Amino acid sequence: MGKVIDIADGLFVAEPHPALIGGRHRTSGQMVFPCPAGNDDYAPTVLPRRGTLWSWTVQRFRPKTPPYAGPADFTPFAVGYVELPDAVIVEAPFTGVDFDELKIGMAMETVLIPLNVDGEGRTVRTFAFAPVSRD
Repeated sequence: MGKVIDIADGLFVAEPHPALIGGRHRTSGQMVFPCPAGNDDYAPTVLPRRGTLWSWTVQRFRPKTPPYAGPADFTPFAVGYVELPDAVIVEAPFTGVDFDELKIGMAMETVLIPLNVDGEGRTVRTFAFAPVSRD
């Protein structure tokens, strides 16, 4: 596999496990995602990597480009909200699950997935949520 780049800097960490980076307001303690870039009122904070499925739907047609930056060969995907405990509710696509298996309240975890290949042949990766693996 060629070079892998992240869709944006400061959006997530890969190690020791994938997790999103939110911003905690230094005065109020309010958490937001993503962390506002260049705003000293927010401290970057690694969010819980696991949460619960809050709501979801299935995207069955290819969105308009731009802003859609996914592959040309479109495949329907599930997208929705995951509540990260004591933090925020985050919208993201889901991966590794059959649509019929999605249930409100199910345990989900942050994962990193390939989104597309850029003009320089690099794989662009982004974040998604997947059911918590039963290792």
